[in-house]
Amino acid sequence: MATSSLKQSITDAMKAAMRAREKERLGVIRLILAEFKRIEVDERIDLDNDRVLTVLDKMSKQRRDSKQQFLDAGRQELADQEHFELGVIAEFLPAPLTEAELNVIIEKAIADSGAESMRDMGKAMGLIKPQVQGRADMGSISKLIKAQLS
Repeated sequence: MATSSLKQSITDAMKAAMRAREKERLGVIRLILAEFKRIEVDERIDLDNDRVLTVLDKMSKQRRDSKQQFLDAGRQELADQEHFELGVIAEFLPAPLTEAELNVIIEKAIADSGAESMRDMGKAMGLIKPQVQGRADMGSISKLIKAQLS
């Protein structure tokens, strides 16, 4: 039963947080590992690095959305907690892509897919998503594609 290297590094981070008695950080890492375990049990699979990145990306998007909702509702303490969790999750994600790198990927995907209008946007998104998983927000990528196709 091979475990992904990313999942193993998260497990190692949990052990380090336990030793350092970092209670808040440990709680977030346990949330991450619990989500991995839930998926593995539900789907009867072992997560590979790509799937681990997908789960981490989803969790970070949830935290960003929650943080914004808490800020809109004037709940700063809850927004701060979401910000902290987002920071811990981000430690395990690859470095974000720069806007220049994103533009190169988007231009190549548009050319490869033959996308000419907004109707063809899905073709380009399908090529882009695996390349940027965990490294860029799909909402901002969508805006950049729309700008280039219009």
